[in-house]
Amino acid sequence: MVYEIALLPVHKEHVEQFRRAFDEVAPLLTRAKGYGGHMLAQGIETPELFNLIVRWASLEDHTPGFEESEDHQVFMMGLEAYFAEEPKVYHIEGQFSESCP
Repeated sequence: MVYEIALLPVHKEHVEQFRRAFDEVAPLLTRAKGYGGHMLAQGIETPELFNLIVRWASLEDHTPGFEESEDHQVFMMGLEAYFAEEPKVYHIEGQFSESCP
């Protein structure tokens, strides 16, 4: 599994609007080839910083796959007005392990 981690800095005054906008564009993400689930997590100490974690079957499914698609363009257009600065995106590889007793 490959995980995309996107750090999404949102203008403080637009946090709630960002959440609603994300809910509207999320279906574009979920129908992408290789998509395996996602989590949008809001910072506790910094509530204007969101982390989007997306599980992909392969790196190629995300980039170039989804990133070069029309769905990605529409996805980003729905969110970009809320960003305080350019999102940072990176990828990791691994699997979740079972909890220890």
